[in-house]
Amino acid sequence: MNEAVKKQLPTKSERHKLFGSVEPGPKTKPMEKNKMKDLQNTKKDFLFELDAVGVSNVKHPVTLKSQLEPKTQTTVAQFHFASSISQDSKGTNMSRFTEQLHSYYQNGFTLDFATLKSFVFDLQQRLEQKDAELTVSFPWFFERKAPYSEQAGLNHADAWMRVRYHEEFGYDLKVGLTGTITTLCPCSKEISEYSAHNQRGNIEMEVTLQPEFDDTLYDWKHMLLEAAESNASARIHPVLKRPDEKMVTEQAYENPRFVEDMVRLVASDLYEYETVEQFSVKCVNEESIHLHDAIASISYDKREE
Repeated sequence: MNEAVKKQLPTKSERHKLFGSVEPGPKTKPMEKNKMKDLQNTKKDFLFELDAVGVSNVKHPVTLKSQLEPKTQTTVAQFHFASSISQDSKGTNMSRFTEQLHSYYQNGFTLDFATLKSFVFDLQQRLEQKDAELTVSFPWFFERKAPYSEQAGLNHADAWMRVRYHEEFGYDLKVGLTGTITTLCPCSKEISEYSAHNQRGNIEMEVTLQPEFDDTLYDWKHMLLEAAESNASARIHPVLKRPDEKMVTEQAYENPRFVEDMVRLVASDLYEYETVEQFSVKCVNEESIHLHDAIASISYDKREE
């Protein structure tokens, strides 16, 4: 039996050369930062002011507080940072966005408005522009107990926060949440001898909050989730035993909802929140007897009343 012949490979440096690596060339430009030319800080007439310049799709771990269990949780958030750029500025220093994020993270980055307001104010000052903004999106987990057995599990919703600071106009706060619900078709219930089809619906809410909104007093995530779920045919549960399933099924039958009904009912709750200035609501039902979805939406600005 022939013995295997071990392959004789060239050295690692020789392998690199084989695949295109070359020796470093002469270095003539300075390594010291204060001797390097800063193109982004060039001041000239660059034709137009820019609405937004920054970085996006920055993933980073954060801490999240909630009125629902788990009341403190860690999650991975996705950040977007930007500021406007004046006509006489060529660009921005992109590294300052992520440098500041890491600086805040070292001191414990909690997603609350006090932290985000401080962040965008510091960023505006650091960039020497008239404004700065931050948008952060993240999954939020919350405990949900079954209605009869009280068996618990975790549900989740997709949420986001946007904080903008302008040196003249101050702070602008926006939040959003997409919650999942059950809807039962009123038409199906009305025309059928028995039963009715139902489906899973997604409620997308975008809300402008008062600039002085205090999330140590109000959990905006819970507010929006409750606005969606309390108006649905039934809530979504991670764990259901047979008595629970009976209760949820009967509750849905007792509370039929069209997509049109959902957006009007959710809008009514958002309208009654004193801390909400403007809102938009969209419902998308994944129809169980069609290949298409059913949709409805509404927008309202209380500041225009």
